[in-house]
Amino acid sequence: MTQKSSVLIFTTAYRPLVGGSEIALQEIIRRLPNIFFDILTPKYRPGLAVKENFENGCVHRIGIGSPLDKFLFPVSGFIAALKLRPKIIHAYQASFGAGAAVIYKTFFPKVRFILTLQEGKDLNRQNILIKYFRNLIIRKADVVTAISHYLADYAKKINPKAELHIIPNGVDLGKFTIHESRITNHEKVVITVSRLVKKNGIGDLIDAMAVVRNEIPDAKLTIIGSGPLEKILKLKVRSLNLENYIEFLGEISNELLPKCLSMANIFVRPSLSEGLGTAFLEAMAAGLPVVGTAVGGIPDFLKDKQTGLFCKPGDPDDIADKIIMLLENDELRNRLAGNGRRLVEEKYDWEKIASEFAKLYQEINVK
Repeated sequence: MTQKSSVLIFTTAYRPLVGGSEIALQEIIRRLPNIFFDILTPKYRPGLAVKENFENGCVHRIGIGSPLDKFLFPVSGFIAALKLRPKIIHAYQASFGAGAAVIYKTFFPKVRFILTLQEGKDLNRQNILIKYFRNLIIRKADVVTAISHYLADYAKKINPKAELHIIPNGVDLGKFTIHESRITNHEKVVITVSRLVKKNGIGDLIDAMAVVRNEIPDAKLTIIGSGPLEKILKLKVRSLNLENYIEFLGEISNELLPKCLSMANIFVRPSLSEGLGTAFLEAMAAGLPVVGTAVGGIPDFLKDKQTGLFCKPGDPDDIADKIIMLLENDELRNRLAGNGRRLVEEKYDWEKIASEFAKLYQEINVK
């Protein structure tokens, strides 16, 4: 029997702590059964298992079970990696997890270091200290994978010598189907799936809905997600007398998301920055036309009037115009929805993305 190749993953978070990067990592790993993955991550909580085996790998949680574990991880993760002696190390995001990978690479320079950039913030606007450490991590990588051209261009400026691959995040197409029920729905439902932080522009979307309702009185907005701005956004809704027309569902499970999307007519997220925008891709997979801004990685998949509509960031009136245009134009809405679904099928299926990583690992193993 041929021995499985192995990869050591450094990540600042992993299940049960789940975000976009962690979901991507899980989706890829479970589709690569012929590779064994050791995953090093901070423990964070006292009740979590120190070691958790799964079909083709093992999660190693490092620390005392405290939020402090994240800050100590560059050193504690490096020490834990010494026992594993990997040939390939792979860090997800240029953060604390990657810090451990950088230290390991410094002591073992022949080990190949892959860095995956998943960052969604406006990288050029972050403070000097964060940018310094991110750039240090990028410069140390032998191979950089980026989920969008925006992140790839950033990495190339910092480390032009690194081997660069654009491998986006994807969608589990089997979970998302196009529902005919929305065609007979008398309400006009706009939906967004967003962490409630400034960069996602949900305040602008709420202001836009006040404008939309002047033209389309039966228009409603469903907001899925939570975050530090939740109370402020709910106060805004109340001040605009929109409590009966804007619903906050909070966090929902990945299993429930397709059903929620199936009950909407269009998806809108007027982001101020975006690494890629997996929520857009999931909406497109569910057969929804999307409205977004031309920032970060969004232009990789959103082509204006082809696979969606662009709106201006920070401009509620323009956001409202695009929402009204889609809600009132059946032909445009259906055409964009169909084009979007086809694009996701062609480029953003997790099976195809996992095969790209398998190919990358194989190429590194034979070098």
